Amino acid sequence: MRGKQAPKRDIAGDSKYNDKNITKLINYVMQDGKKTVAERIVYGAFNVIKEKTKQDPRHVFNKAMKKVSPLVEVRGKRVGGANYQVPFQVRGERRFYLGCNWIISSAHARRGHSMAEKMSAEILDASNGEGAAVKKREAVHKMAEANKAFAHFSRSRSSK
Repeated sequence: MRGKQAPKRDIAGDSKYNDKNITKLINYVMQDGKKTVAERIVYGAFNVIKEKTKQDPRHVFNKAMKKVSPLVEVRGKRVGGANYQVPFQVRGERRFYLGCNWIISSAHARRGHSMAEKMSAEILDASNGEGAAVKKREAVHKMAEANKAFAHFSRSRSSK
């Protein structure tokens, strides 16, 4: 790797809830730099959650993220001419990113309704331990469990 790694930028909390995780979610939803559209989608989803559950949408979102975020994932590693799917633990930032990404992509895949309604439905499903995003997490965990035999490859660090 050339040069040094770019420093992590500290992001400010969002305008409505002053929560960094919600700011990150808005940034992940954002396409083509249209932040106001992304904010409208996320805040709209949170308003629907508030109407349906009569709870603070932040708590529902955090509960959903706990149920969707993966603990382990598999990565391909080439050892002696063969490719192995080696299970690795997932770091905190990547865990949050994957959880958000799976919720967003699952919401996109739903048919009908506005994106805010689809996202709120996916977050509610995830907080109840069901839905496509939770299924994706279970599939990743199952894959890691199936390839547990190759876990010893993750510890052998070869110098490149």
